[in-house]
Amino acid sequence: MARRHRKSGLSRLLRELQQEQRAWAIPVAAGIAIAVHGLVFRMSATSSVCEHRVDRLVWDEIARRLAAGAAAILPIGAGAKEHGLHMPMGTDRIQAEWLSNRLALALMKAGHDALIWPALSYGYYPAFTAYAGSVTLSRPAFRMVVGEIAAGLVQQGARGVLVLDTGISTIAPVAEALQGLPAARHLRIHAGPRYTEAARRLACQRFGSHADELETSRMLVIAPHLLDMSRAEASPEPVGGPRPGPLTPSDASSPNYSPSGSYGDPCLATQAKGVALLDAMIEDLLEAAQAALAGSEATVP
Repeated sequence: MARRHRKSGLSRLLRELQQEQRAWAIPVAAGIAIAVHGLVFRMSATSSVCEHRVDRLVWDEIARRLAAGAAAILPIGAGAKEHGLHMPMGTDRIQAEWLSNRLALALMKAGHDALIWPALSYGYYPAFTAYAGSVTLSRPAFRMVVGEIAAGLVQQGARGVLVLDTGISTIAPVAEALQGLPAARHLRIHAGPRYTEAARRLACQRFGSHADELETSRMLVIAPHLLDMSRAEASPEPVGGPRPGPLTPSDASSPNYSPSGSYGDPCLATQAKGVALLDAMIEDLLEAAQAALAGSEATVP
């Protein structure tokens, strides 16, 4: 009897996940439901993602919700940046959209409305242009685009603008772009204390920062059907240790030499690690977003 009840619960969860993922046009593998335990998948899918995405709404509903105090979420994630041989070029954008969806649902549960703007999928990514298809904006151009969008959302009446940034090279220009906009908050997905601790505890690789064990683990939860783990390849151990600089697929003398484009060891990734990492990341993002919105309430006359 108990076994039938557990099976029924898993079936129901899988149906809910499939309904939610269909709204994003991303299918869910049947095995995912069995591995799910934490905050990542505790949120009900009864409220569709479409209720939060402005590209699925009409303008007068957006106006009503902004007037009622809705916040704006602006995801930033590259749509054309190499992620090794095992993950697609749009990996950052996929993560940015998925995390924005989860954040909006978590904020709704906490009593805050949030609208998700389309992801900004071109940005400042100079370290990857040696790999075919990877493109970057200049730092000033990217900074200007982020600043103008964020300022526009403030002018539209958003209670707060939550800029959810999946990048590393984007951190400084986004921070510069948001200067002078007290209603905007820069949410850096890797920076929260829970995620930092989870990454330290779970990581087995000696080094890594891109298409590595941690990022691949997250994608094994978010979009496992888009990964080809048979092509996952660790990058060579950097001579003299990791150093900042652009990755290269051809210069074997560079400390950032990576024929595959990964930097770290994606072969160590697991779905279980991904669930734990995403749980921690979403809790950090929710805490930072709530603090930002509480601050915006305090400044409203």
